[in-house]
Amino acid sequence: MKNLYINTRFFFSLIGVGVLYVLAFFFPVLMWAAHIVLLICFLAAMVDYLLLFNQKKGVLAQRILPEKLSNGDENFVKIDIKNNYSFKISTKIIDEIPFQFQKRDFLITKNIEPGRNTYFQYSLEPKERGEYSFGNLNVYVSSPLGFVSKRFNFQKDAMLPAYPSFVHLRKYELMALQSEFMLGGIKKIRKLGHTMEFEQIKEYVPGDDIRTINWKATSKTNRLMVNQFQDERSQRIFILIDKGRTMKMPFNGLSLLDYSINAAMALSHIILKKGDRAGMMTFSKKTENKVAAENKSGQLRKISEALYNIKTDFFESDFNRLYQDVKYSLNQRSLVLLFTNFETLDGLNRQLKYLRGIAKNHLLVVVFFKNSELQTLIQKNPENMQEIYDEIVAEKFEFEKKLIIQELRKYGIYTVYTLPENLNIDVINKYLEIKARGIL
Repeated sequence: MKNLYINTRFFFSLIGVGVLYVLAFFFPVLMWAAHIVLLICFLAAMVDYLLLFNQKKGVLAQRILPEKLSNGDENFVKIDIKNNYSFKISTKIIDEIPFQFQKRDFLITKNIEPGRNTYFQYSLEPKERGEYSFGNLNVYVSSPLGFVSKRFNFQKDAMLPAYPSFVHLRKYELMALQSEFMLGGIKKIRKLGHTMEFEQIKEYVPGDDIRTINWKATSKTNRLMVNQFQDERSQRIFILIDKGRTMKMPFNGLSLLDYSINAAMALSHIILKKGDRAGMMTFSKKTENKVAAENKSGQLRKISEALYNIKTDFFESDFNRLYQDVKYSLNQRSLVLLFTNFETLDGLNRQLKYLRGIAKNHLLVVVFFKNSELQTLIQKNPENMQEIYDEIVAEKFEFEKKLIIQELRKYGIYTVYTLPENLNIDVINKYLEIKARGIL
């Protein structure tokens, strides 16, 4: 009886019977009608009970989960339900989704014809890495009479890990290979020189760089021939992720740390597809989650596992310790992308000597964040004195960010200053730009 539930239709019927009994007090002729209606209600409920409980496996349901969840993205959970009854049923599906989503009103209703399947899906968007545990898939079934329902339970205690964002990796790869990754379209980049590998000699076509003309091949073939180059491969690209206090700030439910982790995953995928060697390291009080820069098979999986296992208490970051570890870990010139956040020029100046130390031996790119809420205040038309003050303060903070960029450029340190939601595209753009310009 624990799977038996009485529907509101039965209670409304009893209310109707009660009204008849009240009217029968004034009109005695209705007393027999009230008795008959009450008997019909109970008989209908008994018939409904027998219809539903006479068949043990009246309904079969299956929750189809992905192998893992992609953090910060829409992940689709599919449900397949089959009606084994000989009549049409009404179902209410309540899936016990992980508590992290705080979704208390999950309810999907479906009508299913006899012997048929219904197939649907719903989406979940995790905001933090870790394990997500699903409870029961509950299906409440009612017959056309609708007086009672029978509950069916399926697939208890399923667990899924939420990994750094991976669902858009293929899209990023295609866009990067087509050189159409820039938000505004194709971006032309002037190459500073030929720090690239020779590929082949080919016939000149309009648009080829005349500096690459091969005069010996031209004289032999009596046609204009040029040398063709390809981007230099196996360059070392190292990603540093600050997991200190400044990376705790949330935007749209996702912390700056998780935005950086998702961007590191996307960037690593592009780096490996380009034939370069990708590595990573995190730091706060000490350096952790180290993955050596390689381009071997399985490197992306190593990086993915390291990113998934990042844990932090958001301590103050020790850039001195970072500088020492980078100095001894990276013994060859590399492109180093540092994901961190500086809110003030004073905050940068405290760490600048360590950043200059890293930039002395490596090509350093500092990635930090625009405050999207400040951008909203700046773009808003103030309507009162308080909003004017808010706009002035926001512009002051924005101006200080520009001073940070200028201070870093003064010492040959490149920057990516971006909104959290544009981080993936902007850091991959910067990597492709550096590759195209041949400045590593």
